[in-house]
Amino acid sequence: MAAGAASPIRRAKGEVLHDGFLRHAGFRWLKIATLICVLSIASYMLVDVTPRHNGGSWYGYAMGTIGVLLILWLTLLGLRKRAMTRGRWSLKAWTSAHVYLGLSLIVIATLHTGFQLGWNVHTLAYALMMLVILSGLFGIAVYATLPAALSNNRAEMTQVQMLDAVRAIDRQLHDAAQPLTHEQAALVRQSLEDDPFGGGLIARLSGRYPRCATARAQAALRRWTGETPDTGNDPLERIDALLERKQAMLARLRRHLKLKALLEIWLYVHVPATFALLAALTAHVVSVFFYW
Repeated sequence: MAAGAASPIRRAKGEVLHDGFLRHAGFRWLKIATLICVLSIASYMLVDVTPRHNGGSWYGYAMGTIGVLLILWLTLLGLRKRAMTRGRWSLKAWTSAHVYLGLSLIVIATLHTGFQLGWNVHTLAYALMMLVILSGLFGIAVYATLPAALSNNRAEMTQVQMLDAVRAIDRQLHDAAQPLTHEQAALVRQSLEDDPFGGGLIARLSGRYPRCATARAQAALRRWTGETPDTGNDPLERIDALLERKQAMLARLRRHLKLKALLEIWLYVHVPATFALLAALTAHVVSVFFYW
């Protein structure tokens, strides 16, 4: 390694580069968020509010203001992602703060309510905030576990290369099916016309494709010739081997699509719920000042 080259694991100062946003800077933002929660709970227990804690007390307004400002700051992560920088406010640092300060909102917002909830816009804002946080926790879980599984499943192949491999097998199937009878060729045609992306969202998330035409075609051909292909029937033997290869490649491709879907689907809850939260929060704040 050249004298001035940076280590792939550590900088010259010993800072770990690949420690992940959860462990960023020795769990700095976890410690800060924990301190905020401890101070909030302590103040809640020490401050005497008559007749009892509620969102309309001075303490409730103070905690509510902190919560609103924190929510607005946390929503800026989407804009922050557009600027990839290093240092104290790198994207990793920002994401770490986003996660831990977001979790601290559970304590801050709950203390703001004084544990008084009802069927109104105020509780709606609280419920939407919890939905955003829970969907974010799901996102953290999948990002902590699935990227490695995605990489292992791809085996250095891209999604395009997987599709190209399926198409190459289809071309071989088409040529190999020429000597077959009309009924046998019709079974192979089912596999050739199969859509590897078919099945809908449920199939993609579950990884189960009960209507897979390739599996059905192979099962039908094996019933046609017996439990195993007749070794003396070269066309059917070759077709069976090709269908086996195609099923293996389809299984890899579908696992890839499943893992990608799990990595992305939480955002379809997290982002819209965030906008809904901002709308409910606006209504909550306006109604408070209107009645105040």
